[in-house]
Amino acid sequence: MERLVEDIMHRGVITCSREMPVQDVAQQMTQQDVSALVVVDADGNLSGLISRTDLVNARLYEQYWKHWRGLTASHIMVTDVVSVHINDTVQQASRLMMERKIHRVVVVEDTDAGGKKPIGVLSITDLVRDLASEEAENGADS
Repeated sequence: MERLVEDIMHRGVITCSREMPVQDVAQQMTQQDVSALVVVDADGNLSGLISRTDLVNARLYEQYWKHWRGLTASHIMVTDVVSVHINDTVQQASRLMMERKIHRVVVVEDTDAGGKKPIGVLSITDLVRDLASEEAENGADS
């Protein structure tokens, strides 16, 4: 039986609002020891994603923007967020990540109002951990 996203994803999501200042975004990433935050709108629906790389890129261009201290999550977030559902297969999610050259996908539930509620994250680290546990199980069976 093929493994599903829900089998290996991280449940729960560390989020920030669209209005959060980028300094606070960086601080929250550091305090939570995560490499990305899911940006949500006022209803808690997926709005974007900010990675550490996005923060560093925004800071690098400060010399051109001159408004680093006035930037919020909505200014630097990626809005084309790749998402999957808990019943998608790990293989489908892996393929999406490789094709898009990304390190994580947001796991969402569709809402009645047409939004997407983030409920977890599936990262490259989760995929590697799953491969390692598969190998350990297969080695134990030998």
